Amino acid sequence: MIALEKPPMLDQNLLTAILTGVPRRIHLLGVAGSGMSGIAGLLLALGHHVSGCDRATTLEVERLIGLGLQFSLQQTAHSVKDAEFVVYSSAIKPGNPAYDEAVRLCLPLIRRAEALSAILYAKKGIVVAGMHGKTTTSSMAAHVLRVGGLHPSHYVGAEIPILGTNAHWDAKGDYFVAEGDESDGTLVNYQPEHAIILNIEEEHLDFYKDLAQIEAVFEQFLRHTRGAVVYCADDANTARLCGSRPGAIAYGQNGSSFYRYRILGTGNFQTTFDVERAGEKIGEFVLNIPGAHNVSNAAGVIALAHTLGVDAAKIREGLESFRGAKRRFEVKYTGRGAKVVDDYGHHPTEIKATLATARSQGAKRLVVMFQPHRYTRTQALKDQFGEALSAADVVYVTDVYPASERPIPGVTGQTIVDAAKSCGMTQIYYRPKMKGLWKKIAAILKPGDLVLSLGAGDIHEQSTALVEQLQRVTAIEAITGEGTVRIFEPMSRHTTLRVGGPAEFWVEPKTEATFAALVRYAAVEELPFMVVGRGSNLLVQDGGIPGIVAHISEGEFARLEIDGLEIRAGAGVKMKQVSAAAKNAGIAGFEWMDGIPGNVGGSLRMNAGAMGGDTFSHVVSFRYVDRRGGIHDAKPTDIDVRYRSVPMLAMNYAISAVFRGEPGDPSTIDRLRQESLDKRKTTQPVAASAGCIFKNPAECAAGKLVQELGLKNLSVGKARVSEVHGNFIVNDGGATAVEVLALVRRIQEIAQTQRGIRLDTEVQIVGEPATTI
Repeated sequence: MIALEKPPMLDQNLLTAILTGVPRRIHLLGVAGSGMSGIAGLLLALGHHVSGCDRATTLEVERLIGLGLQFSLQQTAHSVKDAEFVVYSSAIKPGNPAYDEAVRLCLPLIRRAEALSAILYAKKGIVVAGMHGKTTTSSMAAHVLRVGGLHPSHYVGAEIPILGTNAHWDAKGDYFVAEGDESDGTLVNYQPEHAIILNIEEEHLDFYKDLAQIEAVFEQFLRHTRGAVVYCADDANTARLCGSRPGAIAYGQNGSSFYRYRILGTGNFQTTFDVERAGEKIGEFVLNIPGAHNVSNAAGVIALAHTLGVDAAKIREGLESFRGAKRRFEVKYTGRGAKVVDDYGHHPTEIKATLATARSQGAKRLVVMFQPHRYTRTQALKDQFGEALSAADVVYVTDVYPASERPIPGVTGQTIVDAAKSCGMTQIYYRPKMKGLWKKIAAILKPGDLVLSLGAGDIHEQSTALVEQLQRVTAIEAITGEGTVRIFEPMSRHTTLRVGGPAEFWVEPKTEATFAALVRYAAVEELPFMVVGRGSNLLVQDGGIPGIVAHISEGEFARLEIDGLEIRAGAGVKMKQVSAAAKNAGIAGFEWMDGIPGNVGGSLRMNAGAMGGDTFSHVVSFRYVDRRGGIHDAKPTDIDVRYRSVPMLAMNYAISAVFRGEPGDPSTIDRLRQESLDKRKTTQPVAASAGCIFKNPAECAAGKLVQELGLKNLSVGKARVSEVHGNFIVNDGGATAVEVLALVRRIQEIAQTQRGIRLDTEVQIVGEPATTI
């Protein structure tokens, strides 16, 4: 293959004349990126015929299509055939079919920064530069100048709700505020009227060799700046480069700063501060985005706006009304005593500032999800990352977001975890795969926590998922009122076998009405829904139960009333409580219930029984909730009742029942109850179990079959066949559902192979298998 040469770059003045002149046909490669979509918006506003292609679309692309962008998901040679000029992002490299075709056709190829600098040159450009804080500061400057009546155009690197879009052309104004990107050296292309320099340090070491190379780019940029250079005197490197420049304007807390600020108070994501100019107070200001670093950014904006003649009152108005950029300490959720914040920070300096801001909000714990960005940065700054993250209480580090880099052997998220541990951090964990991390955070969330997702990749998707979960919890809490709601509640706490992964939403409603409303909510939201009583006859898999798990055991569900020979009991009443109440009232027929470990709701659902008795032989009527949340009364004659099965209640939810007994002799009742208890004690294990595992086949009792096969005490891991009763599997402590199920399958295989008998499970197996995340 013959290598293609890129056409030479156009002269700055010529390119400015082209891009701000008569309409042209301009195609953008990589148009869906935040930077390129901004260029597309500017070119459309300038009247050009703009087309673009990318591998994915975004909401911003959809908005631009509405403004006239011709968009294609295919980056093919055909996509550039009608273009006069091609603008491309830094992610586009030779080998891209559209790029290579543009080179073959000798079309002018313009880098994103070249296009922006040319458009900027048509106005009095104001470029905000630095390693950290550019997006916030540039958007803040654009908003303040807009409030000040200067009609600025702007270009910033993220979605800024208060500005409307990330790029805007205003023909009425003289100024153009732009975020300058130093990551690839293109900062030297800008020739602005004014500049704000925030900070300079080692960063983007995939492109630069060292700090000296970075400073050389900034020095060239400063030489291109015609007017005021506003710089942060608190940053040593910035002060060294800018301090000797004639007319440079220093801002900061530093005593030598021309614009000096002082923080007066913080709280509730708000900061109050004042600013002096050459020792004379300009006034007090309120900033509604948190963090000392943002106060510093605001001081730079004040210095610039004041220098341009904006009235202090308008500056104050602009700052107080400013709201930050997406993913810049973006508060995504506040509720249930906790907060969830997302931030773009991916450099140790940014992380330190963000964690300091988070700590200043009074959180009891800082829980961080951090996604390293680029292998080169992770390798070069691992110790600084470890030190920065040590300011948090709990940290989960994912694997590296590569951007455009190839992996470096031995460099992973574990690299940062190791560095943090060497700084004394103990609660920091490496989670190679990011998927589902939010579930771990939800499970450990406590009131007073501030959860922070950090990184320039896609870690924000985890905080978004967490917020959606918390918002759903809030909706469920509104339904249940006084009832309990917990997220990812371990089911091992709620099953008699003591195994099982978490319930996504564990809910304990206290009234029939709230339970019915909860069922309706699940139906509307298409959430899985199930009811759990005492957790007997239940095997929950290790992956847990998705959706809502309702535990109806308190309030109206715990009512137990006697009227003559009838006993009215809520679904949460234990069967042995029914037996005891019957005995005290002289009602016979319920003695066998002392041998049932479950409650009324579960016994109705499966027509539980023992010693020749079963639940529905005593039921006069019952109440249930259907799958749409309707409450109904029914009689046993209305439904199909089978041995250990009531199909209608497998599809609906029993909430109470009326039982009828018969007059009985107290001594006889006591004797039968004691026989039931004795039988349970002598024939059933004391250890944790789910009750009978298998249904009795036609050939013989399941327990007897297991005993005859010599399988008592057969074990898999911590799951073991009871030596007391062959139809019971016990948990010897720490058993998993996987081990129990493996043991079940082993017994079934042996029974089928040696005796030709099929054993079907009586225990209800629910939930999902565990996944490796």
